[in-house]
Amino acid sequence: MEEAIKVDSLVTHYGERQILKNISFTVLRGQTTVILGGSGCGKSTLLKHLIGLLQPTSGKILINDNNIAGMREEEMNEVRKKMGVLFQGAALLNSMTLADNVALPLREHTKLEESTIQIMVRMKLDLVGLSGFEHFYPSQLSGGMKKRAGLARAMALDPDFLFFDEPSAGLDPVTAAGLDQLILKLRNVFKVTIVVVTHELPSLFMIADHVIMLDMGEIIFAGTLDELQISEHPRVRMFLERKPEAEEYSPEDYFKFIAGD
Repeated sequence: MEEAIKVDSLVTHYGERQILKNISFTVLRGQTTVILGGSGCGKSTLLKHLIGLLQPTSGKILINDNNIAGMREEEMNEVRKKMGVLFQGAALLNSMTLADNVALPLREHTKLEESTIQIMVRMKLDLVGLSGFEHFYPSQLSGGMKKRAGLARAMALDPDFLFFDEPSAGLDPVTAAGLDQLILKLRNVFKVTIVVVTHELPSLFMIADHVIMLDMGEIIFAGTLDELQISEHPRVRMFLERKPEAEEYSPEDYFKFIAGD
């Protein structure tokens, strides 16, 4: 299948601390790739690189064959128009209604008539099951509804890529399962390339086509979900079987990576 994203020899430092160590992997177009790992493994730092919020120490990040590592901000903004991001806390603007939150990217990045924007806003809210909530404010919504509203905004410009940062964080199991089903719907109906950062095993088993697993800034597994389940890597087995942390790393080794997640 066609490569949509290719990460090649990515290295990142926070000060003198090396957070990501020579990371290389590919994301296939139209599939859902899950970046998996425990707290402090570097997965959120990796996501920030993929959406251009951080620049690496070295290495390449190719998105549609364009290397965004070191790209000028003006060029990066054009690339971001093809991206939708659902941040962990939804990142809605509390002073705006849901309709205005979803309309914001359309007003900023297109020259569409306001009447057309309103039609598109209603379509996006309906897509995520929030039809009729256009005039509600974020403070009036549950956590799951905020996540769905954030997803509607991420879909506003009909992106080629969707990035999720811990989408199930803070949600009850039923609401989290509903969000997972919505992610599957977007992949299947719109053929969007999706990257999800998570440590939630139920979500992993429901949505993943391909899995990248990090541990202490290194890739310890890359493959399909079926291959993950039969992996004999001890750290993979520990994670999947929810075994207590072995005393494999010193406290100093562990805590220096916490800032990278």
